[in-house]
Amino acid sequence: MSDTNSDHTGPEVPRPATPPAYDAPAAPPYATPEYGGASGYSPAPGYATAPPAYGAAGYPAPPAYRGYPAPAKTNSLAIVSLVSAIAGMVFIPFIGSIVAVITGHISLKQLRTSGEQGKGLGTAGLIVGYVGLALSILGVILFFLFIGVVASQSRGY
Repeated sequence: MSDTNSDHTGPEVPRPATPPAYDAPAAPPYATPEYGGASGYSPAPGYATAPPAYGAAGYPAPPAYRGYPAPAKTNSLAIVSLVSAIAGMVFIPFIGSIVAVITGHISLKQLRTSGEQGKGLGTAGLIVGYVGLALSILGVILFFLFIGVVASQSRGY
């Protein structure tokens, strides 16, 4: 029964001996370093001995950002022509159409001489303006015909 513990729980395990105590190693005798190149070493290759002065040339300036060119300007009279033509069809029947036709013709003349955009707007303003004028004139004619027909049909009491 020598291979079991006294409490009979398993085989007896020998305990290791306590290791010997070690003293801390003695510090090597180092000399106090002297800064400023007296240590005997040269500066590392590729490094300057002193930093460059403030504002000295380092990296080159970044390239200028060119961006996209600005789009061509749209003729303002062409916009006025189309807006007034639409207003002439909806809100102010006769006056809006006249303004659309006049500003449409002026804008198309300006567009031939300048490099602006808006030819489609000016043309659309002219077309809608002329249609609005025609409908306004037709409406006035039909109105007077209706009044004439109603007046001729009425009987005096």
